[in-house]
Amino acid sequence: MPFTSSTAAIAGTVPPADSSALRKRVVSALILVPVTLGAVYFGWPIWDLLVGIMGVLMAWEWARLCGNGRVSSFGLATLVIAPLAVAVGATVGVRTGLLVIGVGTLIIGIGTRVASAASPTWLAVGVPYVGLPCLALSWIRAMPQEGLVTLLWVLGLVWATDTGAYVAGRTIGGPKLAPRISPNKTWAGLFGGMAAAGLVGLAAAALVAGVSPWIAALLSAALAIVEQAGDLFESAVKRRFGVKDSSNLIPGHGGVLDRVDGLLSVTLAVAALSWMAGHTILIWR
Repeated sequence: MPFTSSTAAIAGTVPPADSSALRKRVVSALILVPVTLGAVYFGWPIWDLLVGIMGVLMAWEWARLCGNGRVSSFGLATLVIAPLAVAVGATVGVRTGLLVIGVGTLIIGIGTRVASAASPTWLAVGVPYVGLPCLALSWIRAMPQEGLVTLLWVLGLVWATDTGAYVAGRTIGGPKLAPRISPNKTWAGLFGGMAAAGLVGLAAAALVAGVSPWIAALLSAALAIVEQAGDLFESAVKRRFGVKDSSNLIPGHGGVLDRVDGLLSVTLAVAALSWMAGHTILIWR
């Protein structure tokens, strides 16, 4: 599933995981990665169904964060917005899907304030935070001719960023990237993730016709920064609510948001830039 990034989600110097935890992480990855790639390959409706399920789970985790472990009635309402936007976007049009997310955000924002619900602003923020990337994942895969390769490239650079950041962070260590937000992240980890993502860009250029190697490598490295920023944002949110993981839905990995925080930001960036360009940014015209 797009749930899993790699066997590591943080770029830092961390104590070695015990064998039981590592085993759980590996088993989870061995199950989720093939499921994700299979769904990506088949596309609609399998991929969109998977993304919709992911949206429900992420919205549930976000609602729990906002409700200090409980999901309010408004929190339950947010669970339907992302999958509804994906379904509408795939069948009616992406603009209508965006409208669903916009209206959903307004309803949750106004409703929670009128009802004096806990963390009304944060709960409303969760609607586009979850819904927009889900809609983007569906839209990217549906792009004619280029959707499959673009989505595989996005997944590949995200997984490579996490892995490269983890390896560089553990082996090199050094100055912390954002100690107040995520104490384990290092600058070495960031650069390691950028280098690994750049290699994915080069691989994409070697496999896909019309892709410039240097542009793909530089673009992938830049998106690695976006990926790490997405990771830091989710870390800041968890720190704000005083939790370590968004949930424990994925054995050895934590929650869905913990695994896809970087993917959410990269997907949104790729979709937005591709929308403005009128074609996938993987291929420059």
